Amino acid sequence: MSDAVVPHRPQDHQPAAGWFKRALDSDIFYSFRRSRLTMVAAAITLLFFLLAIFASWLAVQNPFDPAQLQLINSRIAPLWTADGQSPFLLGTDEQGRDVLSAILFGLRISLAVGLAGVIFAGALGIALGLVAGYFGGAVDSVIMRIADVQLTFPAILIALLVNGVAKSLLGNRLDEMNTLGVLIVAIGLSFWVQYARTVRGSVMVEKNKDYVAAAQLIGLPAPKILLRHVLPNTMGPILVIATINLALAIITEATLSFLGAGMPDTMPSLGTLIRIGNNYLFAGEWWIVAFPGIALAGLILSINLLGDWLRDALNPKLR
Repeated sequence: MSDAVVPHRPQDHQPAAGWFKRALDSDIFYSFRRSRLTMVAAAITLLFFLLAIFASWLAVQNPFDPAQLQLINSRIAPLWTADGQSPFLLGTDEQGRDVLSAILFGLRISLAVGLAGVIFAGALGIALGLVAGYFGGAVDSVIMRIADVQLTFPAILIALLVNGVAKSLLGNRLDEMNTLGVLIVAIGLSFWVQYARTVRGSVMVEKNKDYVAAAQLIGLPAPKILLRHVLPNTMGPILVIATINLALAIITEATLSFLGAGMPDTMPSLGTLIRIGNNYLFAGEWWIVAFPGIALAGLILSINLLGDWLRDALNPKLR
């Protein structure tokens, strides 16, 4: 008996095609297509991420490499002005760094700190919220009282406190990469409370439903019930909080860097570039602070617009 070749059937790809079609027909995608402002904000946000990812290929120099910097090129005006020079499209700063290249690499630092800070805050807040909402009792009381105490302080003060403690402990061992890690931890510890309180409230509703009782009846352990069954039903509010907190985390990092408690001048973020440029604003070198400020404002505005749209799109009362 000869081996028969099984013919290719188009039905084999129907699940993937069906999932894609359901996504296109969903209420969220319909709401996205109806809002031109949201589509523009999404395009701008995507552009910023692409600029940060491909900064090494787009920049005319590496602003983090002192060997590529020349003081003779310091404080050159933008290219379209009378004193402009090629290839410095947006001019240079006091160290001879190309402002456009510094913005591209600064975007990479700001987005990396913002994303990592949101992920850390989300993981911590979600874990504590799941535990507090599911088990209740003394565990719930301790976690929520800690959250209530932290809410009495602004996020920037928490970040400054964590950053200051880390610098006092590490001292001279705090190099650029360690500073990056400290900023991520400081921002994460500043924003975990919103995740914890939101997840706790959702879990307290979900744990009384029949599917949780059925999972408990067949003997599933609590971690599996929480992660596999309860957590997916709380993802809507979490996504909204994460999107809005991304903008807040970037602002917090920029504020810390502007105050001198963030990234150093040798590895500047957008906030560091604004702090450096602010020293030369009244000397007439406006471009050093203006263009990083415009980039930061555009990034924050586009992310906030996406967060506002996502909040409305996931709200069942507005459908």
